[in-house]
Amino acid sequence: MELLIGPFSELLSFEGLSLKGALSDEELIIQKEAGVWVKDGKVLKTGPFHDLSMEAIAQNVRISHLVTPMVVLPGFVDAHTHICFGGSRARDYAMRNAGKSYLEIARSGGGIWDSVQQTRKASKKELIADIKNRAQRHLKNGITTIEVKSGYGLNQEQELKMLEAIKEANEETDAHLISTCLAAHIFPKDFDGEKEVYLEYILSDLLPELKIQKLSNRVDIFIEDTAFEEAMSKDFLLKAKGQGFDLTVHADQFHPGGSQIAVEVGARSADHLEASRDKEVELLAKSNTIPVVLPGASMGLGEPFGPARKLLDGGASLAIASDWNPGSAPMGQLLTQAAVLGTYEKLSTAETLSALTFRAAAALGLSDRGRLVGGMLADMVAFPVGDHREILYHQGSLKPTMVWKDGKLC
Repeated sequence: MELLIGPFSELLSFEGLSLKGALSDEELIIQKEAGVWVKDGKVLKTGPFHDLSMEAIAQNVRISHLVTPMVVLPGFVDAHTHICFGGSRARDYAMRNAGKSYLEIARSGGGIWDSVQQTRKASKKELIADIKNRAQRHLKNGITTIEVKSGYGLNQEQELKMLEAIKEANEETDAHLISTCLAAHIFPKDFDGEKEVYLEYILSDLLPELKIQKLSNRVDIFIEDTAFEEAMSKDFLLKAKGQGFDLTVHADQFHPGGSQIAVEVGARSADHLEASRDKEVELLAKSNTIPVVLPGASMGLGEPFGPARKLLDGGASLAIASDWNPGSAPMGQLLTQAAVLGTYEKLSTAETLSALTFRAAAALGLSDRGRLVGGMLADMVAFPVGDHREILYHQGSLKPTMVWKDGKLC
């Protein structure tokens, strides 16, 4: 398929912006009255719509004319979600707002283990339907690539069920779902053995099966005293890496230390970072590990935001993800969360939008999306305004009216 789309009032390509460090809005290259030429699901080129339309007419290429002001930018990438789950944790939310602690909620039957039990009860068919519904909502909001974790199964049978559901849902939705194995989410209460034995069970029994069935090439672990300690986590991650898996880490959510492990093992990303100190910021800035902050979890738990400003000023990259999950981050509104984070952390428009596009793609190891330049996937989102600054100004209440995945209008 070959198609010219435009004219867009403004086109933000993110061409030339660096992967790491602070960004000023003056660095944004904004094309006015621009067109996007799409061929075989990729951006062939962009440029002045008038010139491109003359060329398209001469080559008998179809033109999709826009008649209202529109701003187009690359499709958003949500690099950290848990949208494969069963049930609800509304009870946890109410208890937390009433002053109950994490441990008190867990002791009363809530917490991650509650989601594990509800997800285990759900059929694969039910999980697929729920994933598709959540992914479709994300897609309508301009999120064209969505990372999806397992981690509510916590045994081989149930983790495989989750990852199979993610794979099948990916085949039935226009959004691109990227699966991550988070079998090391928490230590399951019904496992017969110690934490180290459970991690070896994942390595020896589950991960080889993922390779055989091609269910995931990414592995995650939650590094916390209440989940898995640093030394055993590092050993687990290095062994998973030795099996050929990419790595990501739930790091520094409540206590520092996890991000250092992420850097030491060469993880693609270190996610959360609410408890990161200057030491962790410096480590991340000197590494190729992408820091991913999750404002939805901070808003859901009433915790501080990850140190986005310090990370950027320190020379690190920055991605922003939703952490959409049934417990700590049930909102699932990525643009709202990013806009609110930007207000509190004083992020420029360029920094916030980059954290949702090419920098978020890098957190997933993807170099084929996140910028609107020749050769990239034609994943695009258009908002019904003439000025790109309106997008964050409305804090998520302004919705896109057009979304393309691989050049196809969704």
